[in-house]
Amino acid sequence: MIKNIDYAKITQLQNEVTYQKGQVVSKTITKSKLANISLFAFDKDEGLSTHTSTGDALVVILDGKALITIDGIEHELGKDDSILMPANINHSLYAKEPFKMLLIISFG
Repeated sequence: MIKNIDYAKITQLQNEVTYQKGQVVSKTITKSKLANISLFAFDKDEGLSTHTSTGDALVVILDGKALITIDGIEHELGKDDSILMPANINHSLYAKEPFKMLLIISFG
Protein backbone atom coordinates (compact mmCIF):
# COMPACT_ATOMS: atom_id res chain seq x y z
CA MET A 1 0.00 0.00 0.00
CA ILE A 2 1.27 3.45 -0.94
CA LYS A 3 1.15 6.01 1.88
CA ASN A 4 2.23 9.59 2.58
CA ILE A 5 1.63 10.67 -1.04
CA ASP A 6 -1.68 12.13 -2.22
CA TYR A 7 -3.69 9.97 -4.62
CA ALA A 8 -4.58 11.30 -8.09
CA LYS A 9 -2.51 14.46 -7.56
CA ILE A 10 0.57 15.51 -9.49
CA THR A 11 3.50 15.34 -7.10
CA GLN A 12 7.08 16.57 -7.26
CA LEU A 13 8.83 14.07 -5.06
CA GLN A 14 11.70 16.41 -4.13
CA ASN A 15 9.10 18.61 -2.38
CA GLU A 16 7.84 15.73 -0.23
CA VAL A 17 10.88 15.83 2.12
CA THR A 18 12.63 18.86 3.57
CA TYR A 19 16.22 19.46 4.56
CA GLN A 20 16.91 19.70 8.29
CA LYS A 21 20.19 21.11 9.59
CA GLY A 22 22.58 18.32 10.58
CA GLN A 23 20.10 15.53 9.87
CA VAL A 24 18.99 12.81 7.50
CA VAL A 25 15.22 13.01 7.01
CA SER A 26 13.24 10.08 5.61
CA LYS A 27 9.65 9.54 4.53
CA THR A 28 8.32 6.03 3.88
CA ILE A 29 6.17 5.63 0.79
CA THR A 30 5.65 1.88 1.09
CA LYS A 31 7.16 -1.02 3.02
CA SER A 32 6.39 -4.67 2.38
CA LYS A 33 8.03 -8.08 2.04
CA LEU A 34 8.65 -7.36 -1.65
CA ALA A 35 9.71 -3.69 -1.71
CA ASN A 36 10.53 -0.60 0.31
CA ILE A 37 10.19 2.86 -1.23
CA SER A 38 11.35 5.93 0.68
CA LEU A 39 12.34 9.54 0.16
CA PHE A 40 15.39 11.00 1.90
CA ALA A 41 16.85 14.47 2.45
CA PHE A 42 20.49 14.60 3.60
CA ASP A 43 22.04 17.79 4.93
CA LYS A 44 25.62 18.57 3.80
CA ASP A 45 28.20 16.23 5.35
CA GLU A 46 25.53 13.78 6.56
CA GLY A 47 25.30 10.22 5.28
CA LEU A 48 24.77 6.54 5.90
CA SER A 49 27.79 4.50 6.90
CA THR A 50 28.83 1.33 5.10
CA HIS A 51 26.13 -1.34 5.22
CA THR A 52 24.41 -3.97 3.06
CA SER A 53 20.82 -4.69 2.10
CA THR A 54 19.19 -8.02 1.32
CA GLY A 55 17.49 -6.41 -1.68
CA ASP A 56 18.67 -4.57 -4.79
CA ALA A 57 18.46 -0.82 -4.10
CA LEU A 58 17.87 1.78 -6.82
CA VAL A 59 18.77 5.37 -5.90
CA VAL A 60 17.39 8.31 -7.89
CA ILE A 61 18.88 11.70 -6.99
CA LEU A 62 16.14 14.35 -6.94
CA ASP A 63 18.26 17.34 -5.87
CA GLY A 64 21.86 18.16 -4.88
CA LYS A 65 24.98 15.99 -5.02
CA ALA A 66 25.79 12.68 -3.38
CA LEU A 67 28.84 10.49 -3.12
CA ILE A 68 27.78 6.84 -3.16
CA THR A 69 30.37 4.15 -2.58
CA ILE A 70 29.56 0.62 -3.78
CA ASP A 71 31.99 -2.20 -3.07
CA GLY A 72 34.77 0.34 -2.49
CA ILE A 73 34.18 2.32 -5.71
CA GLU A 74 33.06 5.95 -5.36
CA HIS A 75 30.36 7.40 -7.63
CA GLU A 76 29.43 11.08 -7.66
CA LEU A 77 25.77 11.61 -8.54
CA GLY A 78 23.75 14.75 -9.19
CA LYS A 79 20.13 15.63 -9.91
CA ASP A 80 18.40 13.09 -12.18
CA ASP A 81 21.23 10.53 -11.85
CA SER A 82 20.48 6.98 -10.73
CA ILE A 83 22.54 4.04 -9.57
CA LEU A 84 21.75 0.44 -8.62
CA MET A 85 23.28 -0.88 -5.42
CA PRO A 86 23.24 -4.70 -5.62
CA ALA A 87 21.96 -6.83 -2.76
CA ASN A 88 24.50 -8.02 -0.20
CA ILE A 89 27.24 -5.63 -1.43
CA ASN A 90 28.71 -2.98 0.89
CA HIS A 91 27.61 0.57 0.12
CA SER A 92 27.51 3.98 1.79
CA LEU A 93 26.13 7.44 1.05
CA TYR A 94 27.58 10.88 1.78
CA ALA A 95 26.19 14.37 1.10
CA LYS A 96 28.85 16.45 -0.68
CA GLU A 97 26.13 19.10 -0.59
CA PRO A 98 22.53 18.72 0.59
CA PHE A 99 20.77 16.12 -1.55
CA LYS A 100 17.41 14.39 -1.83
CA MET A 101 16.82 10.91 -3.19
CA LEU A 102 14.18 8.36 -3.96
CA LEU A 103 15.18 4.89 -2.76
CA ILE A 104 13.52 1.78 -4.15
CA ILE A 105 14.54 -1.55 -2.65
CA SER A 106 13.30 -4.74 -4.30
CA PHE A 107 13.33 -7.98 -2.32
CA GLY A 108 11.66 -10.06 -5.05
